[in-house]
Amino acid sequence: MRHQKSINHLGRTSTHRKAMLANMASSLIKHKRISTTIAKAKALRGYVEPLITRSKVDSTHSRRVVFSYLQDKDAVTELFREISLKVADRPGGYVRILKTGFRLGDNADMCIIELVDYNENLLTVKDATAKKAIRRRKPAAKKASDTAVEAPVAEKAPKAIANADEVTEEVIETPVEDVATEQEAETEEK
Repeated sequence: MRHQKSINHLGRTSTHRKAMLANMASSLIKHKRISTTIAKAKALRGYVEPLITRSKVDSTHSRRVVFSYLQDKDAVTELFREISLKVADRPGGYVRILKTGFRLGDNADMCIIELVDYNENLLTVKDATAKKAIRRRKPAAKKASDTAVEAPVAEKAPKAIANADEVTEEVIETPVEDVATEQEAETEEK
């Protein structure tokens, strides 16, 4: 039974798991999005969100605590200089997990985990979908078909194309009544 087993060990020892999460967190902070499995992404979310919350207060103590988790100076610097300013007014939920399907080799559930305020594609997609108009049938086309029925019957016969090698005939201008009588005559001959 798994009573009170709240930590997903991810099939690793505690030191391996801590090192893996620290590396994934620093990669997420540097690159703003990474691709991983869903189980690792959920574990990473619980690891990196408290660090981002701590980065909102830029003090020596906060920097040292975050560095003890990440063990990467560049990631700590970027977290406190750029990311903390961008998420200053956000109360939580700094990362987003987007499922991408299954991995080809072992069929593992894959996803992309990204920082919420850094996805320019989703921000532009929302603006583009808001501006998209609904396509409707043109009222002029409907009126044109109504007037064609009411107009006097004098249409042109279409071009006759026998083969691609032969020369096409010119459009023959004959009233529809004459064409109908010619067709009736042809059917009577048969």
